[in-house]
Amino acid sequence: MAFDMSWSIFPAGQTVAKLLRHEEGNGDAYEVVTTARSQGFVSLLFNVQDEFHSFFDPQSLCSRRISKKINEGRRHKVGEIFFDTQRGLAVLDERDLNKPKDPPKHAENAIPSCVQDVVSAFYYLRRQPLQVGHPVRVPVNDGAKTYDVSVQVQAREKIQTPLGNLDAFRVEPKVFGDLYKRKGRMLIWISDDEQRLPLRIKAMISVGSITATLRSVTNQPTDHPPAK
Repeated sequence: MAFDMSWSIFPAGQTVAKLLRHEEGNGDAYEVVTTARSQGFVSLLFNVQDEFHSFFDPQSLCSRRISKKINEGRRHKVGEIFFDTQRGLAVLDERDLNKPKDPPKHAENAIPSCVQDVVSAFYYLRRQPLQVGHPVRVPVNDGAKTYDVSVQVQAREKIQTPLGNLDAFRVEPKVFGDLYKRKGRMLIWISDDEQRLPLRIKAMISVGSITATLRSVTNQPTDHPPAK
């Protein structure tokens, strides 16, 4: 899936998410490779070059691990979170590339038996039954506290997208600010069909509105995890 990004009225860049299936030592897994790149005028103000690799179980959809390369303005970090379900721990190892002489950060925090990372949570949400007025609960961990995210299914509406005018559910995660370390809100429009595509994602934060609009989908059978 490829998304065009905009910041208020300015084109801001592109995000691409690829879903791959392969074998791991503990069985098959899905890997989501997500890259975010700022472009044009926005890059001059705040350059973004991020890459995430999220691995999750194809049956339970529980996350196994996620690795990150973060380059956002002056922030440069690499890290990995391993979800050790046998010990019930999220194990974080992270290095600040601006401080190469500092030891890497290591932390271990308790998790429930099934948890999502910040990438796999989108795929998990797509596979849940959505009904207006009925929230979906998603346990999300980003290396520290596990947030029991309540995703409010607010409305069913038709929206215009590069893929056509489509019916969609508008949903809103209720702990966006705490989880993403920014004050604001996030709205997500998910297509009301078998694909359950994330058609639009809009984050309203202190510096304005950042919107990701789904531009294209390729290799659809691979990019659509099986229903639970």
